[in-house]
Amino acid sequence: MGDESGADGLADLGSMLRSLRRQADLSQRELAGLSGVPQSTVARIESGQCTDPRFQTVHRLIRAAGGRLRLAGAGDPAAGDPAAGDPAASCGCDDAGREVIQDDTRRDEAGRRYPAHLDVRKVRTLKDWSGAWWAYSYTLAPDRWPLRVPEVTYDLDRGRRDERRLRERIRDSVVIRRVTEGVPDGCWRLLAELPDGDVVGELRAHLRSLSLLYGEDWGNGREVVLDGVLVAPGLRLLGIGRRLVTRLAEETRLAGVPAVCATAEFGGIDFLRACGYQLDGSRPATLRLPRPWSARSG
Repeated sequence: MGDESGADGLADLGSMLRSLRRQADLSQRELAGLSGVPQSTVARIESGQCTDPRFQTVHRLIRAAGGRLRLAGAGDPAAGDPAAGDPAASCGCDDAGREVIQDDTRRDEAGRRYPAHLDVRKVRTLKDWSGAWWAYSYTLAPDRWPLRVPEVTYDLDRGRRDERRLRERIRDSVVIRRVTEGVPDGCWRLLAELPDGDVVGELRAHLRSLSLLYGEDWGNGREVVLDGVLVAPGLRLLGIGRRLVTRLAEETRLAGVPAVCATAEFGGIDFLRACGYQLDGSRPATLRLPRPWSARSG
C-alpha cells in the first residue's frame, strides 16, 4: 500500500475501494458485514474523511471485496499505483467502460454519490431507462412525456445487474472465425465463438455470377449473397450479428468482390440498414402468390 497518508493517497484508496465494491457488486453495508468493519468507517474511507485508516482495516476491506493487497517499495515500478500489475486489484468495470460510469465525482441531484456497486450508466435513449414505460409510444412528443428522463440510471435488482454483466463479458470475449473445412469454394461460413468453443452466432453467404443471373455478359461481374445471420436468442442486441456482417465485408473485399447483397423482411431490414446496407431500388420487389381460397378448403 506504500506510505501515502496525504489527501491524494486517501482519495486513491477510497476510489479503489469503491471500484472493488463495483466488481464484487457489494453495497457499503454488505461489505461492512463481510469484513467486520463498521459501515461508517467504510463510508469515511471512501469519502477520504478517514485521516489514518489502520492497515488491518484496509486489509480486511480489500479481502472482503475480493481483492489482494500488494506491498510495494519505493523502487518498485508499481509503488505509485497500488493496483498496477495485480489483476485482482484491478478496478476496471465489467463492460470495459462502454456504459458504466467510472467517474466517482458524479453526484445525484441531492449532491450524493451514486452507489458504486449499481453500475451507473448513461441514458442515451428512452429504452435505457426502465422508468420510460412510454418508450414505444412513437406518437408521444418529448414535451408530453409524463416523467422527466434522468441523465443516468442503474438497476436495483441484483439479478438484472448480474445478467447485464454476464452479457457484456460474453460480448467482449466473442471471437469471429471463418470455417473452410467442408465449405464449397465461393461460400462463406463465419462463426461467433466463446473461448470455450461454444458457438453463439453464425453467418452464411455464397458467391454468384451476375452473367448467369441476368443472362448477359457481365465479364467478371460477381456479387456475394448473404444467406442469413443467426445469433443465440439470449445474446442478441450485443453487436455480435454486426460483427459477423462486418467480417463478411472484410472477407469479400480481400476476395475482390465489389458488392454484398441480401434479401430481408421484418426486423432483418432494420438490422441490415444498421450494418450499412442500403435499399436497392433497381432490384425487383418481393412477390407472393397466395393459394386460392375456397369454402371447401375452410
